[in-house]
Amino acid sequence: MTSSTAARRLTPKGQATRNRIAAAAAALMYDNGVAGTSTEDILKAAGVSSPSQLYHYFGDKKALVQAVIEYQTERVLDFQRPLLGRLDSFEALQAWRDAVVRAQHARDCRGGCPLGSLAAELSDTDPQARARLVAGYAQWQDAIRDGLRAMRERGELDPDADPDRLALALLTALQGGLLMTQAHRDTTALEAVLDAMIDRIRCHAAGRA
Repeated sequence: MTSSTAARRLTPKGQATRNRIAAAAAALMYDNGVAGTSTEDILKAAGVSSPSQLYHYFGDKKALVQAVIEYQTERVLDFQRPLLGRLDSFEALQAWRDAVVRAQHARDCRGGCPLGSLAAELSDTDPQARARLVAGYAQWQDAIRDGLRAMRERGELDPDADPDRLALALLTALQGGLLMTQAHRDTTALEAVLDAMIDRIRCHAAGRA
């Protein structure tokens, strides 16, 4: 039984408790890493008194990690969804870029990408977590791709523009920029790489000389 399947069978109260545990675990793992987060830490942060409650909702720590990846994926996409849902113009791409940069300034350029942090720690050691992370990134990439496809369908991008590759490149650039931002405590690299990718997409603008 997957964590999502188990969640669908919970009562509203049980679902609320499960969500609270997942949110507490996500916050702790973001700050301290998966390996640096203990069951006791999670229980205390979630206000849950017994380890049996955690195992009732998640089974084991690996299942909890899966839930944390789902939680962080939704959190990242929810933050960007108002922009990702209409990322179908150069003005929208610029607005998305600016929102990403502002978000990093708001948290003093600390922490990096929640999915990127999990991917760096888990991809080589937990195949199930890696698969879930790949699925999360795919949702993000698809949202970017859909906007670029709409631009091509309207004739704003050349017919030979490849929205799939451009979306993958833009998301990859973003991840690298977020890592550099975390390391330098500065958004210069993030701004540079996003600007470079948007300029690359502009190269495919229909009618560009």
